Amino acid sequence: MYFRRYVIKELQINNQIRFPKVRLIDVDGEQLGMFTSADAQKRADEQGLDLVLLSPNANPPVCRIMDYSKFKYEQIKKQKEAKKNAKTVNVQEIRLSPTIQQHDLEIKAKNASKIIKKEDKVKVSIRFRGREMAHKDLGKEVLDKFFELVSDIAQISSKPKMEGRSMQMIIEPKSE
Repeated sequence: MYFRRYVIKELQINNQIRFPKVRLIDVDGEQLGMFTSADAQKRADEQGLDLVLLSPNANPPVCRIMDYSKFKYEQIKKQKEAKKNAKTVNVQEIRLSPTIQQHDLEIKAKNASKIIKKEDKVKVSIRFRGREMAHKDLGKEVLDKFFELVSDIAQISSKPKMEGRSMQMIIEPKSE
């Protein structure tokens, strides 16, 4: 069921429950024992609440007497709160060459430090073309020099590694 932008897993309630016997839990969380579905539904109706199937795969299935609309409302509220507290982390990429000059490397490091100060991660990649593949050690040295330039505000999240024709490393802001 969609309610605004939040998805709630639809549970079976009241007459939708078709099991012959169910384990019943009261409003307070107290186990009442085994009942037929009809008897469990009668108990829920007497209290003016809903019978909700919580665990259909259990043997016997577990049902609970509760106010279903209030339960759905609280679930949506929890999802909103979790979404509000979730922190999104952006990863921006900076591409280098194994033959990059020192001044160009310093400019790229300066741009990376701006990104890191915004609390984002930076993926530093070096693309090897043609015969450059024979000199992967030069790419590793370039990544090391790059990290030295930003090491005062950054730490390595994942060490340099080869993926196809490129060597990649991820750096993130220093944790305190």
